[in-house]
Amino acid sequence: MNQDQQRISAHRQFFAEVVTALVRPPAPGLTAAFLDTPRERFVGPGPWDAFVGGAYVRTPLNDPAFLYQDVAVRLRDQINNGQPSLHAVCIASLRVAGGERVIHIGAGTGYYTAVLARLVGPSGRVVAYELESDLAERAVHNLADFPNVEVRSESAVGPTLTEADIIYVNAGATHPVREWLSALRPLGRLLFPLMSQGPGAMLHITRGNALPFAAKFVCGAMFIACVGARDETKAAALFSAFSRGDAARVRSLQLDSPPDGTTWYAGDRWWLSTREVVDQSAEGNNLPHRF
Repeated sequence: MNQDQQRISAHRQFFAEVVTALVRPPAPGLTAAFLDTPRERFVGPGPWDAFVGGAYVRTPLNDPAFLYQDVAVRLRDQINNGQPSLHAVCIASLRVAGGERVIHIGAGTGYYTAVLARLVGPSGRVVAYELESDLAERAVHNLADFPNVEVRSESAVGPTLTEADIIYVNAGATHPVREWLSALRPLGRLLFPLMSQGPGAMLHITRGNALPFAAKFVCGAMFIACVGARDETKAAALFSAFSRGDAARVRSLQLDSPPDGTTWYAGDRWWLSTREVVDQSAEGNNLPHRF
């Protein structure tokens, strides 16, 4: 390793420790997964545009050291490689284990797909969906040396998905997509940005042995819209629910039943309830959250 490689390696080591520092309790292997994944491989040649405070700031040089900060980086247009500490908290909440099957929706150029692939290990599998064909093509190239990853340049809304232990969505939806819920194995975990007309929050859903699903918001979030998973007629009501500031009370997802007095928000044939799910053994029920 030459001197320049040693310098970048040191930046990446510090970066990996910083972006996973907020994860409590610590997630086994997560810091190492960030350490072993070179961000410059996934964001293209520099200089780069870092997304800070609602605006882009260009790096003065194409030195990869600038990438090892806790900022989103533009891939193209308004599509970013998202904020690393946000993804670290989200991925940690999913408790990814070796050998598990993961579906990653909105994979972009594959950076966080690579982190997930390192966590599931060679006995696990990650299927990455990216609707934007140019980004999907870049992801295929970037992930070529990950035999446990498959990239699909297609929508993950509508078609039947393969069974998965984990579904991680990086595009904002106004509702939980039924295909996502149906693909979950027993004790499977779904994490997606529930978003209205602005910032929303990452909703963690755990499939137990029976309905309802355990549900909890993990942290606030803002993502681009998920094509096919938006019902703008419901967005205003969802925005009002978030505006109350009590999203941390949510404990379960109810399907195909009439809302009751525990309703936090009611959508079309689904609603979020403040009622605890008492008959599930899933670890996800006791998630810490930052929302």
